[in-house]
Amino acid sequence: MNFKGVIFDLDGTLVNSLEDLADSMNIILQNNNFPTHALQTYKHFIGNGIRNLVSKALPEANKDDVLIDKCYDSMIEVYRNNCINKTKPYDGIAGLLDELVSHNMKLAVFSNKADEFTKKIVLTLLPKWNFEAIIGLNTEAHKKPNPYSALQISKKLEISHENIIYLGDSGIDMQTANNAGMYAVGALWGFRTKEELTSSGAKYLLDHPLDLIKIL
Repeated sequence: MNFKGVIFDLDGTLVNSLEDLADSMNIILQNNNFPTHALQTYKHFIGNGIRNLVSKALPEANKDDVLIDKCYDSMIEVYRNNCINKTKPYDGIAGLLDELVSHNMKLAVFSNKADEFTKKIVLTLLPKWNFEAIIGLNTEAHKKPNPYSALQISKKLEISHENIIYLGDSGIDMQTANNAGMYAVGALWGFRTKEELTSSGAKYLLDHPLDLIKIL
């Protein structure tokens, strides 16, 4: 296959953001006198947007829309001040991006994280590389696995969808890739399991970021 570009998921793929998300949400829970969650529990809350994370983190008995809205607004404010405290690129990501640039591959990011934070994290933590599109969540209707934004990126990159690799760490990412007609590649260093990735349509799995070079 003649791949010409890569679209990356962000959380669990390019960067490990687990601690900052967990710390921020636990602050919200403490402020409302609710139980907090262990760090590893948040792996199952991430990937479908911050509002979904808030809903999953709240106690079952307290999940009314008014409280979710209130805690979501609070989470946005707290996370805005904490989103790059502990977040950092995974080992091997810098090397992968350098290799992709040397292969003249175009780069982009598409995340279900709020657009504001998606752009801030990529531009702050990965400033060396030119991502020609960085898109986070602005409209719930366009949230992954809806392929709309992935296909918009395809147009912006001027690359046909079948010539694009979509690399992510969740089943939702694999569904998005397949819905867009892109090549679905699963990152095993992220937040979800091999079983979730394969059952959701991963065409190829990576143990390490540089393994992606094998399929170019």
